[in-house]
Amino acid sequence: MSAEATAATATATVEAPPKKKKKFSVPTAFTILFVITILAVIATWFIPAGAYSKLAYLPESSEFQITEPSGDVRTIPATEEAFRADPELADMKVDVNKFLDGSITKPVSVPGTYEELPQQPKGLFDVTKAMVNGTINGVDIMVFILVLGGLIGVVNASGAFESGLVALTKKTKGREFALVFLVSILMVLGGTTCGLEEEAVAFYPILVPIFLALGYDSIVCVGAIFLASSMGTTFSTINPFSVVIASNAAGVAWTEGIEWRVVGCVVGAIVVVSYLFWYCKKIKKNPEASYTYEDREHFAKLFSVHDSNSSTIPAFDWRRKLILVLFVSAFIIMIYGVVNLHWWFPQMAASFLFIAIICIFLTGLDEKTVVDSFINGASSLVGVSLIIGLARGVNLIMEEGFISDTLLYWASNAVQGMDGAIFIIMMMVIFFLLGFIVPSSSGLAVLAMPILAPLADTVGIDRSIIVSAYNWGQYAMLYLAPTGLVMATLTMLDMKYTHWLKFVLPMVGFLFVFGGALLVIQVMVGA
Repeated sequence: MSAEATAATATATVEAPPKKKKKFSVPTAFTILFVITILAVIATWFIPAGAYSKLAYLPESSEFQITEPSGDVRTIPATEEAFRADPELADMKVDVNKFLDGSITKPVSVPGTYEELPQQPKGLFDVTKAMVNGTINGVDIMVFILVLGGLIGVVNASGAFESGLVALTKKTKGREFALVFLVSILMVLGGTTCGLEEEAVAFYPILVPIFLALGYDSIVCVGAIFLASSMGTTFSTINPFSVVIASNAAGVAWTEGIEWRVVGCVVGAIVVVSYLFWYCKKIKKNPEASYTYEDREHFAKLFSVHDSNSSTIPAFDWRRKLILVLFVSAFIIMIYGVVNLHWWFPQMAASFLFIAIICIFLTGLDEKTVVDSFINGASSLVGVSLIIGLARGVNLIMEEGFISDTLLYWASNAVQGMDGAIFIIMMMVIFFLLGFIVPSSSGLAVLAMPILAPLADTVGIDRSIIVSAYNWGQYAMLYLAPTGLVMATLTMLDMKYTHWLKFVLPMVGFLFVFGGALLVIQVMVGA
């Protein structure tokens, strides 16, 4: 080999770029839910099928309907006398009037009626079928989210967001955390009083750009909204969708144990605000300490955060001020409707659409531009809507495979006869696990509480403590569960699940330590 060839070979060897290691990429929310759906299908092959009888009230005929595990259906008059005379229902400590006045609207499990059923294994086709049916079942919240996206698109096209954010950042300079504090406290109060959770997704588009403009990251917004509202719901005081319906299903007054829930809510609020203050102070001092630092430019572009000194920022004139006032008023109207008028997602979507139409006329833009803005805004949240449907599909698989009740039956048998303190801690763990299977506070309350609450009688503790264990255990899971609201929230913000886990795990640990201690103290005080 010539000297030139040898030199060329050596040079090529030196200049050869090193092989890059493939960096692990966390799957998207869609992939995670797809895998969980497949695992649920597999579970239907191995977990025995079984069911409890279900009790439901039929207001149109003023009758109670009892659906047996076999599928047989019978009815009895919706009266106290008929209820107590029925051999299956006689021992249920549930106030009949709670069905009649609408406090309990979903079918309730009947204790002592569990029966094994022929196996109902699901197949591969059921994976996609559940995804479709879950999406259909979630159409109410999906329409609301799409309308919300359309409204945001219109407001964004008007320039109101940009000009308003610039004005806000100038006025709050040096007092940035005050807004985080205010939002967090309001969300805790909303969660503990009326279960403000799914409705809270409406607040992200308005608050994320503000927090980013104030120098924080998007995870602060999730903490101030999702974490704070969940902390309030965890320590529900008068929330009708969790503690009230759970107490009714357990056969106790919802006011029993409220003093413990108030203490828990106060401590929880202090902890969540302190945690956010620590995190905000840390990333203000060193932006690279942000858990989402690697995505900061992407977030800023996604939520249209611009340099406040840019000459392209439109003037904050009367037209844009009025549009922002209307935008904010949509959320105030929503909260009032949910709390006082018993609105649900169809009514909320209609009110947002009404505000969007008014804003369309105020923008001064041509018809095609403003309509395209509404459509583009709605299309940007299609992924969020689908995530909610896919999560519900997982629950459909387990319900149709008749394994949810079997898991509940196993859980009830596992804790019978335990010492009071150990029993209540195990109950919290059981509700934590059941929160993954049934990520609905009211749904889990009516399914599990009639079965698990009577177990308190066997160990000599008050049933109201079981209600607390249900609240604190289930919501510790809902901070994490892909089958709950977490994935929809993270998809809306295009945030990685691993970033959220890093942020929220300390709060889950706090819930288990503090909640567990509070439960044990209740048992000891009542002993």
